[in-house]
Amino acid sequence: MIHRAITDGEVVRAPTLAGVRHGFFTRQGGVSTGPYATLNCSTRSADDPAALRENRCRVADYVGVRPDCLLGLTQVHGDRTITVETPWPVGQGPEADAMVTNRPGLALGVITADCAPVLFSNVRGTVVGAAHAGWRGACGGVLESVVAAMTALGCPASDIRAVVGPCIAPESYEVGPDMCDAVMAQDGTAAPFFTPAARAGHFMFDLPGYCVMRLERCGVGQAAALGLDTLRDEARFFSHRRRTLAGGGPIGHQISVIACQAI
Repeated sequence: MIHRAITDGEVVRAPTLAGVRHGFFTRQGGVSTGPYATLNCSTRSADDPAALRENRCRVADYVGVRPDCLLGLTQVHGDRTITVETPWPVGQGPEADAMVTNRPGLALGVITADCAPVLFSNVRGTVVGAAHAGWRGACGGVLESVVAAMTALGCPASDIRAVVGPCIAPESYEVGPDMCDAVMAQDGTAAPFFTPAARAGHFMFDLPGYCVMRLERCGVGQAAALGLDTLRDEARFFSHRRRTLAGGGPIGHQISVIACQAI
């Protein structure tokens, strides 16, 4: 298998995280084929293991860490954040939806295909975090959990910069009344993020806007969303909702990564 570097055109970088090694990777720049084409990074997919290894090596190279130091979780749509001190084997990450570290040389990665990847850092990149925030996790407090874990590592909330990466956009995310009711039951302040859909009784949900609001509410210094829609941009992003609308089948997932830097 021919190894090559991921180019800047195949990854999205956030101005808010300037100076910190990170990337919201697209589906471009890898070696996987078929429904996983090309930079699928989900170890829980049925993709070719050799292709997955190569894809992850390319991602690790881009952020400047060894492949065994690119870490992922067993994501469960919850609110748990773990503090990472040492790497674990690929595909054996603990059940959680976010992680933080202050250990140089480690890179934290989350896998998404419509849910929001959120990357966190202090100004110097010496305390970093990554979260997988679907509506359940965002409503349940996963973002606040990251902020609390970074604070425990000596990074005040006011020093944190957080970016919501490519995810399903409000104009693409139609939800039913059951989901709206579930969110509102947990967080009554979420009402402004639901607007009536064309279909009676349904709503359009602003997931990235809701994430930014939760981040601002817990006092982070800067919070922003990239505004990139995974559903509509088929050339660059995998999308669970797009797959569902097309009738199902296997799907790849993109990865978003931030690396901890030395002081």
